[in-house]
Amino acid sequence: MFGSKIKLDKDLLARIKRLADVAGYSSPEEFITHALEKELEKFEGAESEEEIKKRLRGLGYIS
Repeated sequence: MFGSKIKLDKDLLARIKRLADVAGYSSPEEFITHALEKELEKFEGAESEEEIKKRLRGLGYIS
C-alpha cells in the first residue's frame, strides 16, 4: 500500500473500506489516494513554508 507501509487505526480502516465500497472505488487504497489528492490541492501554489502553515492553521490541522 502506497509504496511503504502506513498504519491506520482498525476502526478508521473499517470506515474507509465501507465508504470506498459504497462510493464505488475499486479499493480502499484508491479512496485514500483520492482523498489525499483533494487535500493536497488545498496547499498547491503556496509560495512558502509559512503560507503552508497559515493554510494548515486555517483548516484546523495545526494550532
